[in-house]
Amino acid sequence: MKKEERYKGVLDWFEANVPVAETELHYDDPYQLLIAVILSAQCTDKRVNMITPALFRDFPTAEVLAASTPEVVFEYIRSVSYPNNKSKHLVGMAKMLMADFGGVVPSDIDELQKLPGVGRKTANVIASVVYNKPAMAVDTHVFRVANRIGLTNNSKTPLETEKELVKNIPEKQIPIAHHWLILHGRYVCVARKPKCEECGLKPWCKYFLKAKI
Repeated sequence: MKKEERYKGVLDWFEANVPVAETELHYDDPYQLLIAVILSAQCTDKRVNMITPALFRDFPTAEVLAASTPEVVFEYIRSVSYPNNKSKHLVGMAKMLMADFGGVVPSDIDELQKLPGVGRKTANVIASVVYNKPAMAVDTHVFRVANRIGLTNNSKTPLETEKELVKNIPEKQIPIAHHWLILHGRYVCVARKPKCEECGLKPWCKYFLKAKI
């Protein structure tokens, strides 16, 4: 099967069967989403959604968060992974947001990556979800699913995967394709034992076709 056929089949299936796909993190504005995505690194969205209501209530703006300390923020986020580092990142992010960006979350991926706690994946999520830019955030789910289906050719790094996906997915579909792949990896194409029997992508999936043989 040619790569173009595989991409078309996969994207057409998602378009028809998953017309709505969006982040499962709860947020009301770009500032809240930025906090949630920083907290979600190596942590489940479910856990993040449990702790963010109190955090958003008591630190409603970057200005308020910037005036706090990592020690205070730690008490709100202690149940997530790496709370010490993340509490420092959140306060540092808020301070830089106020000092360099007037409290407004930037849309540029390079500018976003200057913020403490913001790597390329987080920057791509913000650019894609908030600003609808054709940015592909590659987390463990996207990395696994893209390789398994055959959308990428055994990419070794998230950046390789990102470049391959952006090159082959139509620009207007990139923001939603990011969510399609994440949700598919989270609930169907799971890491240990993919649920191939209930997957609609079987006709185009390299992993399934190989296993079938």
